[in-house]
Amino acid sequence: MIAATMPKLYKTLVFDCDGVILDSNRIKTEAFSHVATQFGADVAKELVRFHTQHGGVSRYKKFEYLLVNILQRALDVTEIESLARQYGQHVYDQLLLCSMASGLKELRKTTPHTNWMVVSGGDQAELQYIFAERDLTSLFNQGIHGSPATKDEILSREIASGHLVLPALFLGDSRYDHEAAQRAGLDFIFIHEWTEFSNWRDYCEINDILVVKRIADLDLHE
Repeated sequence: MIAATMPKLYKTLVFDCDGVILDSNRIKTEAFSHVATQFGADVAKELVRFHTQHGGVSRYKKFEYLLVNILQRALDVTEIESLARQYGQHVYDQLLLCSMASGLKELRKTTPHTNWMVVSGGDQAELQYIFAERDLTSLFNQGIHGSPATKDEILSREIASGHLVLPALFLGDSRYDHEAAQRAGLDFIFIHEWTEFSNWRDYCEINDILVVKRIADLDLHE
């Protein structure tokens, strides 16, 4: 289904980053493969499979899965942090250059009194630097939030602090985005143009989720 207009007035808009604001899903998938290849091609394929099935989950959780579930090693926080750094180094330059969602600044103009925030599985410090370099920080008056905290933790924390005021709308491109939004009591729209969730059509149909291709297709007004 296509949502062209949302008549409900929201006090907060929550944006995922990868696949919603930035066309960065492919970049990150390639980075997971690149880092995991040191353990073998089959290991890399298994990590990529897990990554694409769990969009929106932080790199730290995915490298924990690599060590514990794929390689069947003991949990080693130091090694996870090392793998996360390798991953970050691989994606950093590309995040500065990849395509950005059209219509983002236009949408901000139509919602001048609505709080905006980013809630992402990406590393928070990395996100904040990338957004500053790409002149996006000023759009998000309630901050740019990311891992190592999970999206559930961030949403719960920001609601408790009063920074995320309901009613609120989450714009995401993964199953986890939708599930986290539901658990926190947020409405949800699925943005599908850059998603890597292969079964998104069936999932959105079964769960009666509103769908748009890109942010520019939204019609939100205060």
